[in-house]
Amino acid sequence: LGPVAVFGASNFPLAFSVAGGDTAAALAAGCPVVVKGHSAHPGTGEIVAQAIDAAIKATGVHPGVFSLVQGGKRDIGTRLVQHPLIRAVGFTGSLGGGRALFDLCAQRDEPIPFFGELGSVNPMFILPRAAAARGVEIGAGWATSLTMGAGQFCTNPGIAVIIAGPDADAFQSAAEAGLSSVDDQTMLTDGIAAAYRDGVSRVAAGTGVSKVMGTGCDGRVSAPYLFTVSGDDWLADHKLQEEVFGPLGIIVRVKDIEQMQQIARAIEGQLTCTLHLDEDDKPAAQALLPLLERKAGRLLANSFPTGVEVCDSMVHGGPYPASTNFGATSVGTLSIRRFLRPVCYQDIPSDLLPEKL
Repeated sequence: LGPVAVFGASNFPLAFSVAGGDTAAALAAGCPVVVKGHSAHPGTGEIVAQAIDAAIKATGVHPGVFSLVQGGKRDIGTRLVQHPLIRAVGFTGSLGGGRALFDLCAQRDEPIPFFGELGSVNPMFILPRAAAARGVEIGAGWATSLTMGAGQFCTNPGIAVIIAGPDADAFQSAAEAGLSSVDDQTMLTDGIAAAYRDGVSRVAAGTGVSKVMGTGCDGRVSAPYLFTVSGDDWLADHKLQEEVFGPLGIIVRVKDIEQMQQIARAIEGQLTCTLHLDEDDKPAAQALLPLLERKAGRLLANSFPTGVEVCDSMVHGGPYPASTNFGATSVGTLSIRRFLRPVCYQDIPSDLLPEKL
């Protein structure tokens, strides 16, 4: 495509920042990269950029292949995406910031593609037989997944949908016990911690929401929170499906499988959706899967989505607002396709074709 602007993520200073997946994919596609370093970790960004510069010098690659821009406020990002030589943008961050840059890319005289990963609550659907047989185990596992890295994973499963009743009670008790045993964790930045506190307050104020546990946060120190709400109230309050970046979980207690399907229809675009099921749950799962495959880029069964493997089959993206381009992935082999443009050579004499063809 040409030069690509990459905006480093705040929550992954290595894997999704200066030399992260977006940079690697763009370079592999033959595109020079201009990275806008994240203000949360300028020192780390500089060290990684120096390593890239050393590799460029050692291999004789043209020095213009990689550049790092540090400092500044939003005006720097604005000028970067509007620069006429930039041909595409890779972004990992908030919905608000990403949407603003997306709009700027679309408003250019010649619009350019914006590949943004913006937010996801990654719902889990716990089907009845699995809840009865393994509800306690699933609840404990969910607590571990929720608090991994202080909940600062874009694949953090923030919502669990389960049919109300004794099995839901057992699941909730196990999740509460697991979360209560977690020590206080330090979040990466003051901004992330402040946004987490705001998210906790927003959820707590939601219609019909009850707090199960949560002890408060101080500065960058976070504590897990667990809330519960009925399916009716969740469906009536859109704010309850907005991402809270941190160790917060919401248990949505639905009436039956039909209301679980309503939840699946109502959710916005996600990075992941998970089904917990046993053999006798397959008819219900068959009804849910056609709904969920339209909502997420990665579907899981009987596991937790927090980890993302870099492999050929991985899809890390989904319908908006999970990402701005539902046909792309920012992780795995296919991520290179974001920065390539197909060209068809029809009836061109072979001695005129590019050497690689």
